[in-house]
Amino acid sequence: MATQAHSLSYAGCNFLRQRLVLSTLSGRPVKIRKIRARDDNPGLRDFEASFIRLLDKITNGSRIEINQTGTTLYYQPGLLYGGSVEHDCNVLRSIGYYLESLLCLAPFMKHPLRIILRGVTNDQVDPSVDVLKATALPLLKQFGIDGESFELKVVRRGMPPGGGGEVLFSCPVRKVLKPVQLTDPGKIKRIRGIAYSVRVSPQMANRIVDSARSILNKFIPDIYIYTDHMKGVSSGKSPGFGLSLVAETTNGTFLSAELASNPQGQGAAVLPEDLGRNCAKLLLEEIYRGGCVDSTNQSLALLLMTLGQQDVSKVLLGPLSPYTIEFLRHLKSFFQIMFKIETKPCGEELKGGDKVLMTCVGIGFSNLSKTLK
Repeated sequence: MATQAHSLSYAGCNFLRQRLVLSTLSGRPVKIRKIRARDDNPGLRDFEASFIRLLDKITNGSRIEINQTGTTLYYQPGLLYGGSVEHDCNVLRSIGYYLESLLCLAPFMKHPLRIILRGVTNDQVDPSVDVLKATALPLLKQFGIDGESFELKVVRRGMPPGGGGEVLFSCPVRKVLKPVQLTDPGKIKRIRGIAYSVRVSPQMANRIVDSARSILNKFIPDIYIYTDHMKGVSSGKSPGFGLSLVAETTNGTFLSAELASNPQGQGAAVLPEDLGRNCAKLLLEEIYRGGCVDSTNQSLALLLMTLGQQDVSKVLLGPLSPYTIEFLRHLKSFFQIMFKIETKPCGEELKGGDKVLMTCVGIGFSNLSKTLK
């Protein structure tokens, strides 16, 4: 970890997770002011407070100061400790909100992380656990994070607003990360998916599958969408259904899309047929954007490249999302690292949207608490 570096100061509630995660990895304290200062209900929301409590559980010696109204937060990071943890996530955001940040931190713990997260597994805001399992885990494997204990398992599903889902995530620790050269996405070879339904008729999932296949069959024959109907205690507390689709390419790239039904009592009812069709279209749009990493995991890939050995890493991405652009700015302020960004206009060989080739030299980050075995 870095020595007591000067703290960074930010204003506003946006990108809170990015700032806290990068602060923890770089060892630099961070101060965030004016968190929703002009709002009718000022300060940190419950789901953000829950995220800060989670960081406190997986680190050792973190100092967190929040003022009375919750509009100012000072975070001085401790050492990443890991071990066995349980956490009840806030039901306003899904487990994906918390898991995205855990994926960034888990390889650098002192003890391998084994965490049980409870709350909402699938919602309309954050990436669901299914999508993270299908896309983020293979991405981490490219960087050399793999092993027996590397898994993400949905024990119970929980839909908003009630929640009641449960997820088990375990990850081995690594001393250093491998540099990567992900420059050729390859061609789509198969599409897999999960249509899930909880506390509604199991027929809902079959209707979703039929409508999604009606669109995707025109493009590729190798499509298999599993139906997952959970019953009883493992179905959480609220009814709902949804679909997550993942396209795999010949070079081991995964692109994903997902949709979930409206929460009980909010908005109009969604027909499973419409949901299936719309999700298939979203997947085709993601394939059009292309790249070697899908838009949900762009920032994770860039972070792992930054923390790699002092060697060149390259990755080809689709158009950068606004979240990723802000993440690049944060990487610059926390780690003083700049990426070389080359635009690759879609020529004959690169079908789809314009691509961006990101190149950087890793900072040689090594996990100090992992002793050499």
